[in-house]
Amino acid sequence: MAKSLYATLKALPGKRETLRDLLTKLAGDVRVEPGCERFMVYTLASDPDLFHVEETYRNDAAFKAHMATEHGKVFNQTITPLVEGGGSEVVFLDAVI
Repeated sequence: MAKSLYATLKALPGKRETLRDLLTKLAGDVRVEPGCERFMVYTLASDPDLFHVEETYRNDAAFKAHMATEHGKVFNQTITPLVEGGGSEVVFLDAVI
């Protein structure tokens, strides 16, 4: 069964472009992971400092492999001083249909 989630990140004042660049690089790295089915990054029209990332992995094992990647670890460490709360807020999803 696929593993889906979304994550939100709120850039601190003056950090939006840096965060956008990091997310763009991360997207390129994640999209080539063997178990990645979807990795999309959005901003909110009403709040361009708020980023919304939608992710789907083939299964739980693919998600665990994603979490173990070096590029993911580096990203999570790098964003600490750039986003509210020092990291992303993650919500796991269960498919209804």
